[in-house]
Amino acid sequence: MATKSLKPLSGSPNAVSTETTIEALRMEPLSYGRDRAESSETIKMVMGQLPRTELVKETEDTLHYVVTTKLMRFKDDVEFRFDDETKQIHFRSASRLGHSDFGVNRKRMQDVSERYRRLMR
Repeated sequence: MATKSLKPLSGSPNAVSTETTIEALRMEPLSYGRDRAESSETIKMVMGQLPRTELVKETEDTLHYVVTTKLMRFKDDVEFRFDDETKQIHFRSASRLGHSDFGVNRKRMQDVSERYRRLMR
């Protein structure tokens, strides 16, 4: 069965993804812990620590969150895809509106990645 990829980025600088070919918007995927279940629970724990963050959809191999910005109440979509073949967690974080996000999506996913790695040690 072919693994479904995350939605491609539009190319504007208000997003990051582990699956884009646009180097400036690319980040490295996260490695699984013992298995998908443990990795998914850890991602949920990390995302649950972020303010104004809501899990809006969960499937067998994906999590989709909406993060609302504090001041302007903009919505950002944060998605995770668990790839059992490569034992990696791919992610995408993108603003729904605008062009630039002043690095907010990258900073958020760097923070999520650091918290995840710390918990998986």
